[in-house]
Amino acid sequence: MKKTQFHRFPAAAFGAAAILVLQGCSSYVSKGITDDGKATEVVFPSVENDAWLKEGTFPNLNNLRAVAPGVTKDQLYDLLGRPHFREGVASPREWDYIFHFRKAGGGVTTCQYKVIFDKDFKAQTFHWLPAGCGDVLASRAVPVAERPAGAAPAAPRKVTLGADGLFRFDGSSLADLLPEGRRKLDALAGEIKSSIKSVDAVRVTGHTDRLGSSTYNNALSLARANTVRNYLAQSGVPAQNVQVQGKGESEPKVQCAQTRRAELIDCLAPNRRVEIEVFGGS
Repeated sequence: MKKTQFHRFPAAAFGAAAILVLQGCSSYVSKGITDDGKATEVVFPSVENDAWLKEGTFPNLNNLRAVAPGVTKDQLYDLLGRPHFREGVASPREWDYIFHFRKAGGGVTTCQYKVIFDKDFKAQTFHWLPAGCGDVLASRAVPVAERPAGAAPAAPRKVTLGADGLFRFDGSSLADLLPEGRRKLDALAGEIKSSIKSVDAVRVTGHTDRLGSSTYNNALSLARANTVRNYLAQSGVPAQNVQVQGKGESEPKVQCAQTRRAELIDCLAPNRRVEIEVFGGS
């Protein structure tokens, strides 16, 4: 009987080969990803060459609207499923998806969606290809990519509420809402409910000042936005219509240079805010 010959490979060589196989398409990694989850150049993979799930999925729009800065990989997995490309095993900082959306008049729009994570692997920035695909989140009826040529979307109605008037200092929960803040949210909820049949979506965005770390401010802004959404839902606004995001200190209204802390805090007040945008409606 002929003996079967077994060839031994160095363990290091086998390990390197395994990593290359598992990482798959590391060549399409975006350039210059920073600790806070941004990229100097966003690179999208090739569906034909790089996707393991080339057919993509039809995402749940309400789940997609719930994706916001600060979500973890586990939370993103629960909302959207595993990424559709071979992202690698060495702690990848981006996930890619292929999504399909049904057009109002028939047919399907196909888009790519990329999520980039910060150094703590929390999602921070989100990108679409083509760029207009993201407008599907703002309108359930006719996304921009599906509107007739030349048709412009209606501008959302925006309400800005100062965080200092909404929450106790450094607070973000329902228990931290101030009486005046509750009255303002009650009035806003009443307005939204009165025209709810024509409201496509409500977007709640939290903002902070620059005091404190960016990680803390991102978490605080998102927590406050979630609290406002929960309050609106308790007041009768359908929760599935409301999307939230926290932008931390990234979009200030004012710049201040005071050296005394109390004066600086007062000056930065306009930056501490919650913005509510209502898409559609009368």
